[in-house]
Amino acid sequence: MKDKRIIGRTEIVDLPELGLYNIEAKTDTGAETSVLHCEDYEIFNQDGHLHISSHIRPDPEAEETIKVTFPVHRERIVKSSFGHAETRYIFLTKIRLFDCLYDIKLSFRDRSSMSYPMLLGRNFITGKFLVDVSKKSLAKNSI
Repeated sequence: MKDKRIIGRTEIVDLPELGLYNIEAKTDTGAETSVLHCEDYEIFNQDGHLHISSHIRPDPEAEETIKVTFPVHRERIVKSSFGHAETRYIFLTKIRLFDCLYDIKLSFRDRSSMSYPMLLGRNFITGKFLVDVSKKSLAKNSI
């Protein structure tokens, strides 16, 4: 346990390959997969490989969106807490916490009705972090 850093119930993270910085992310040990808010997304086949393309808003207060495209790493059926099943398309990117870059598997979803634009799920947390639900923003505050 000594080699695991402690994160809080929410963290401020960067996704530099997407051009996103200071994103509010909720730590969700009940969610298996990490997810990021998007305006929309499209799955398409290019040269025999699935890709996901999405419009994301770097600044939640602005109207401007940017388009990002990644190869699909895998498809996964995800069930919500209400039992609704949907296919999620997982892609690989980098996330920065504690001024360190980590690999993360992410999916896109419209989270406009949610309090946080991003969830950090178990697949990312396991083996790297312990969660202290009484704390917030430990990764940014440690720099």
